Amino acid sequence: MELSTRAIGEVVHPTAAFYRSPSETQETPDTPSIANFALEPTWETSLLNPKNRIDSLDLPQTPLWRVDGCAGLGTQYYVLPLFLQQVPPMRMDVFVSDFQPPFIREQLELERAFHTKDAARLPRLAIARHVIRILQIWTTNDFQDLASFESFYRSVPFGSRLVLENMSLDARQVQVRVGLNHNLEHKLLPLSRLAHLWGSSFPFPKVIDFFDLDVVSVLHDSVCLVRIHEKLYIFKALTSGAKYLYHELKTLCTLEPHPNVIARPIHIITKRCNFGTKKAVAGFTTFFHSKGTLRDMLPLLRINGHLRRDDQLKWSVQLTRALDDLKNRSGTYYPDLRLDNIVLSESSDIVMVDFEQRGVWCEFAAPEVNAIEYIRLIATDENVLDSVSEKYRKILQGLVPDFEILEDERYTNPESGFNLPWIALSAVEQEAAEVYMLGRVLWCIFEGVSGPQKAAVWQSYRWEPEFEFPEYRRTPPAMRSLIDKCTRGRRETLSSVVARRHSRLLLTTKPANEQSPGDVRNAAKVFWAAEVEAADKFLELRQSQRQKGEWNDNYYERPTLKQVLEVLEAFQNEAPEAV
Repeated sequence: MELSTRAIGEVVHPTAAFYRSPSETQETPDTPSIANFALEPTWETSLLNPKNRIDSLDLPQTPLWRVDGCAGLGTQYYVLPLFLQQVPPMRMDVFVSDFQPPFIREQLELERAFHTKDAARLPRLAIARHVIRILQIWTTNDFQDLASFESFYRSVPFGSRLVLENMSLDARQVQVRVGLNHNLEHKLLPLSRLAHLWGSSFPFPKVIDFFDLDVVSVLHDSVCLVRIHEKLYIFKALTSGAKYLYHELKTLCTLEPHPNVIARPIHIITKRCNFGTKKAVAGFTTFFHSKGTLRDMLPLLRINGHLRRDDQLKWSVQLTRALDDLKNRSGTYYPDLRLDNIVLSESSDIVMVDFEQRGVWCEFAAPEVNAIEYIRLIATDENVLDSVSEKYRKILQGLVPDFEILEDERYTNPESGFNLPWIALSAVEQEAAEVYMLGRVLWCIFEGVSGPQKAAVWQSYRWEPEFEFPEYRRTPPAMRSLIDKCTRGRRETLSSVVARRHSRLLLTTKPANEQSPGDVRNAAKVFWAAEVEAADKFLELRQSQRQKGEWNDNYYERPTLKQVLEVLEAFQNEAPEAV
């Protein structure tokens, strides 16, 4: 089965439990699917037809644009104009529809772009090179000169889009439509409004203007590396979901300092909006840690024979201490624990980043968090039958009575953020869920791999794991025992049934040539039906026992963060330095 945005609802998310085939719905979908295109190519769609082949993917001799990365499951590309003396962080990304004929998907490598996001590999894909060629033609033909383009670029609303329409293998035939994101700027709040919400004595960082920033590179859909007065900083901003930005800003400004947690923001970045006189908070800056994430460093160090046991223990202890400090001194929770959100300082100490508190990908959290997240996904998915979604909306409302307010796009200054599954948990349950995620991260650290799952659907890595959690190959026995205790209650994941192989979703139980996309959908439906049923039963048991006062908040009897720290420190003191 091809990777596409449709695969999320039909296979990857628990909504697959309620997937109905076109024959079951007896409806003609409004949006064309990949399956709607002819399975047997005609001359019109055949790659033998010259019009269906890209004439060239050679970059211009002097390219005007660069592609830095990808998001949106292969539909959003971070692009930067290379000809401007100073590039403000406009975040005017390129958007490509996922619904393309097979010959276009194949030649532009859209399936690979679905899971390839980093600046090291993405620019080699055909779609990235095609985007550069399209933008070169658009910039040259649609603007009188490069100076007029700069005026245009600096005048559009923050987060505006370049939408590629009439996608063709001939770059000259593709139309570039500018989508002005006035809606985002309308939702951005001025500093005075945040001061009203947070109090007049709130410790706001220094305020500087948006156009004082010069983008060096785009690292993520919410993160740019920028230069301000010859110094490098990380600029954090969101082009959707501004409420998460303000929640993170408030959290970072009020956390108790810890050496292994990102320091409070350095600057608040404000931008004059296009309508009215509002000067809104568009983002903030933090320190730049040039060594990168633990996700990328772990396999690189291991492959080159430089992953040392004392470093593994140091990072494990630092991470556990930081989590414990966040809980006990700052009184908050950390649902975003994964290797992507752990960077290395210049002294090779870990630093935790990303405090939006959105949580990790579906299936990556503790089973009790997943149970509530599955309910949320089903309750809020527009493609699920109304009768089904209504059932799960009632369950969700019982867990988080104000969930509809929290799901709204507006920032309402909620004390605990917007993460419904974690808000539904008690403090003890939150700690147990953090310990679960910590156990999976410890497994990655001691195995020296980039993630707990090989060939994860959401993202591929430069160095893909050859095996996945909970298989052990390099972890010392004492740490295996600790990790197993931390991850009590773990369940089988979708990858035990359906996995990504290169750029396709395939059954793990059959050869690729003996299965169809329908087989994959049916297997996913059976898997998710069982998982949703298990989630229903778990939440019913929790509710029943809570009403009787019999519920054990540490249901799976995992160790506490302090107990994990004790075991790590004891092993650290006993273990000789090893490579």
